[in-house]
Amino acid sequence: MNTLRFKTTINCGGCVRAVTGPLDDETAISSWQVDTDNPDKILTVQGDHVQPEQVIRAVQEAGFEIEPVV
Repeated sequence: MNTLRFKTTINCGGCVRAVTGPLDDETAISSWQVDTDNPDKILTVQGDHVQPEQVIRAVQEAGFEIEPVV
């Protein structure tokens, strides 16, 4: 299973609800979570065949900024 991490602007429960639909719609994602307590608002995504581009597109479509953690 791949694990991807991203810095985001997802900073509250309402924001998490806003990205839930787009992230849940990505069939390659088996689970995800956002650490809103982390200053970088880290989104961790897991899935067998998930690609960074899929996650970035879903989060941007929900109106948030996102960049991979390197």
